[in-house]
Amino acid sequence: MVTIKDLEAFGDGWNRHDVDFIMTFMADDCVFETTAGKEACGTRYEGRERVREAFAKVFKIFPDAHFGDARHFVAGDRGLSEWVFTGTTADGKKIEVNGCDVFTFERGKIAVKNSYFKNRTA
Repeated sequence: MVTIKDLEAFGDGWNRHDVDFIMTFMADDCVFETTAGKEACGTRYEGRERVREAFAKVFKIFPDAHFGDARHFVAGDRGLSEWVFTGTTADGKKIEVNGCDVFTFERGKIAVKNSYFKNRTA
């Protein structure tokens, strides 16, 4: 069973930009649904390799990505992490937004990571 301590460690991996560590929490047939994309769910990545590539892409877009003030909860096979995302794009645009990940767990791993951001305007 996934615990709050697991989600804390998962979040720490994100703040270290450690994709190998992050992937130890993900199920073999994992799914990552991003905050934006052409579909209602954002962009959907399926399978370990595609999810790994998508996670690595986050750190390429935001080399200083940080998820602060994290709060987590777990209820059976579902969980949630709330955080404040800060980062700077390669062209110098600074971002600070509230967001969350909604998780579905299977066999002690994260099967689905569905991410959400507030859409902050100037």
